[in-house]
Amino acid sequence: MFAPGSSRAVRSAIHHLPRRTWSTAPPGPKRTVSTYTSPHQAAQISILPSTLDTTSTTYRDNVASMTSLTQRLSHLHAEAIKGGPEKARQKHLQRGKMLVRDRVTALIDPGTSFLELSALAGNGMYEPEEIAAGGIVTGIGTVEGVMCVVVANDSTVKGGTYYPITVRKHLRAQAIAAENHLPCIYLVDSGGANLPHQADVFPDREHFGRIFYNQARMSGAGIPQLSVVMGPCTAGGAYVPSMSDESVIVQDQGTVFLAGPPLVKAATGEEVSAEELGGGKLHCEVSGVTDYLAVDDAHALVIARRCVANLNYPTAPNPSKKKEYEEPLYDPEELTGTIGANLKQSIPMHDIIARIVDGSAFSEFKPLYGSTLITGFATIYGHPVGIIANNGILFSESSLKGAHFIQLCCQRNIPLIFLQNISGFMVGKDAEKGGIAKNGAKLVTAVACASVPKFTVLVGSSAGAGNYGMCGRAYSPRFLWAWPTAKTSVMGAEQLSAVMEAVGRKVDPDLKSRIERESEVLFGTARLWDDGVIPPSHTRRVLGMGLEAALGGRVERAKTEFGVFRM
Repeated sequence: MFAPGSSRAVRSAIHHLPRRTWSTAPPGPKRTVSTYTSPHQAAQISILPSTLDTTSTTYRDNVASMTSLTQRLSHLHAEAIKGGPEKARQKHLQRGKMLVRDRVTALIDPGTSFLELSALAGNGMYEPEEIAAGGIVTGIGTVEGVMCVVVANDSTVKGGTYYPITVRKHLRAQAIAAENHLPCIYLVDSGGANLPHQADVFPDREHFGRIFYNQARMSGAGIPQLSVVMGPCTAGGAYVPSMSDESVIVQDQGTVFLAGPPLVKAATGEEVSAEELGGGKLHCEVSGVTDYLAVDDAHALVIARRCVANLNYPTAPNPSKKKEYEEPLYDPEELTGTIGANLKQSIPMHDIIARIVDGSAFSEFKPLYGSTLITGFATIYGHPVGIIANNGILFSESSLKGAHFIQLCCQRNIPLIFLQNISGFMVGKDAEKGGIAKNGAKLVTAVACASVPKFTVLVGSSAGAGNYGMCGRAYSPRFLWAWPTAKTSVMGAEQLSAVMEAVGRKVDPDLKSRIERESEVLFGTARLWDDGVIPPSHTRRVLGMGLEAALGGRVERAKTEFGVFRM
């Protein structure tokens, strides 16, 4: 590994390394000498050359296409970040309350980043209603040096009530916390379940009740659960603070009760105010439901930070700073021009890897075998990783190579990163005769059973069973991000039309357009098929934060037990 420094200085040092020799025979007239490779020379042969021509027409066209997509997504993100309508935001502020993202900013350590998840959740799903960010903000941030998962209701969006997508987003954040053994901090300001959608949020296994089930299970596993009640906490939602290890409540603002004043009056005839029924003083002084009474939002967040400081949890404000690493030799901003809207063009995966990994150094594994799948070792912010990237369709050879590489990484406890651009496994007479079904299944089995942290980035296409072999959502990557160019579907609209015509079915133009729309990244991210859409230039940074999250909380090494590989 190179010591930190400028890329030019590193390359200069590499080119001027002294050459040493090692004698392999005793002195004599026929002396045999072989070359000894120094660590720096070993690193040199791993550096990826850049083949990206930034002056070419293709590159400029790709930049224009990607920029257009990114600008559209940036606009949607900006709208989602605002939260609810202006009237609701002003009313919220007039009550002396902080907006949800201001609460998160005040909670995390100054100068650190917050990795927000699924910012476009619910986009276009409940038209004409706008449910910004799904009505809830989730993400990962550092609090008192401890990486934590934050779940914060946005009461400016439909009173912070839970739509079906809100429940899914909340549960996804808890799944990330459980997988990575990270403490959960809930900033509660919610009216509970959205009643018109009660059939889709209440009774099923992955509905509202699963939130509290997860809290109990995580607490039992030693994963801290902390709550800050900053507004209403009604009905089933009352269990969030009640099932937390410690709870803070803001006086004259936060309330916790199973039934609010209107329901109490209807059920018992008793007339009572919200503060009398479930206010901060009641719960801190009498019922004991909450533990700390705060005077306002800012005070409550200070108390929450103190609770985290008392967890006796592993602290790592920025683990990457403890490791030496070199930035990529090539500008990550150039990733904008590596891929355009036309996914039929080949994508230069080596050039993408060279702009993500430390020092652009990549030790490729089995480079001459199964070359439609790229596998190899690298580091990102000093963390060792194994990278698996598509370089074409998956054949038997590339599937076997991928399964072999995954076994190596599991044996060595090295996290896996999948860079997806896959149209599927090879089909046809020769492929079937060569055992593509069983060899492809080996790759799928290896991905499914690998217990090391897995991360997936959808760069281009993610189609058919290729999605499975490259660690799609169903294969539990710790995080899955998508580039604006990503498309996800069983098959493309053109292939669908060809298949239907081949079986004598007329192709419905509306069906074709629907398939095209449903494969777009905006459709998928709204439904939490990914954890967010990122600009290509941010790939290294989000992977770095993901690695820190995965390695920051979990201390034990999970042993991988593979299923049967059909031979």
